[in-house]
Amino acid sequence: MQNRFKLSFIILAFVSFNAMAQKSQILVARNALGKLQASIANKEDEKKQLNIITEGLKSVESAENDRKTKNWSETWSIKAYLTSFASIIDTDPNNADKYYTTALEAVKKAKTLDKYEDNSGLIKASNHNILIKKQDKGTSAYFNNDFKEAYEDLREVSDSFPADTSLALNTAICALNIQSYDESVKYFKRAQENGIRNPSVYQKLAQMYVAKFDNETAIKTLEDGLALNPYNHALTNDYINLLLDTENYSKATGLIENNLKVEKGSKLLYFLYGYLQQAGGNNSTAILAYDKALATDQNYFDALYQMSLAYINTANETLKKNEVDKASKYNSLINRAQLALQRANEINPNDKKTAQLLIDIYTRKNAQDKVQELQRKLQEF
Repeated sequence: MQNRFKLSFIILAFVSFNAMAQKSQILVARNALGKLQASIANKEDEKKQLNIITEGLKSVESAENDRKTKNWSETWSIKAYLTSFASIIDTDPNNADKYYTTALEAVKKAKTLDKYEDNSGLIKASNHNILIKKQDKGTSAYFNNDFKEAYEDLREVSDSFPADTSLALNTAICALNIQSYDESVKYFKRAQENGIRNPSVYQKLAQMYVAKFDNETAIKTLEDGLALNPYNHALTNDYINLLLDTENYSKATGLIENNLKVEKGSKLLYFLYGYLQQAGGNNSTAILAYDKALATDQNYFDALYQMSLAYINTANETLKKNEVDKASKYNSLINRAQLALQRANEINPNDKKTAQLLIDIYTRKNAQDKVQELQRKLQEF
């Protein structure tokens, strides 16, 4: 009886000693965690911090192997923080990736066990470190043109830091590159809503709205972009073209007029202004605008072609008037149209519309040799 009592006492003493030993391992891990945080605060070198982490992980490993402490959220929370921080500071890519993988597993286990959120602060800090590592991995994948992997990492980081416009922009670009257009719009819009000024964001977002046949939102997006980037060439051109496509001619005209006060040498603005005037039947004003565009670039094909049409329209209108010298005016205007078309044909001899207009003029003038020459060229292409 006495021997049995002694044996039981020895077993109980061993169990008690083992429990104390494992508890002491958690204390060592806690101590390592405190030392690491102090080292970070004091901005000590990363080698010293990695030594502290190694020391702490040895104690955590012992605690993991104990029947009781392996089910403590604290065990896994400490492990998650130590490994997640190591994944950021270890300069060896292989080591850093191993720490990162371990941290993902540890924080998942810690969350599962942390029923009363006793370790929520440590878990949150670990998640923060993991997100920093995810951003590094996503950025690296981005520059290696692995946009699918980059998107997966950057999306999670952006969702955690939605106010970061650079993150939203990079995530949107990755989504665009993997043809995930709805997601791309989502992150471009996030960047926009958080005040990004980059004009290309508004330009690309507007283009995507146009692709969805949402012209109203596209116009509003370009207007927002121009409010932040007044007179930006790319935004202005896209905005004017969209206004023309949607037949908002009055709005487009006003915009061009305002821009011409600032950009007096813009051949495109003069051309577009001429085009709008021509569409409204103001051929004489259109011709003046095309002249200004050609003063900037005498080889501007579109301006030459549209100018020839304006001259032809004006000539045809002249014939309807009851004027004595209307035939003379008509011929003068047709001659100007011809000169513009000849120059346009020299610049782009493969343009069929230009060649056909010239053929019509030469036919009226009975210049059969020139008609045949152009018809032969037309058959070649």
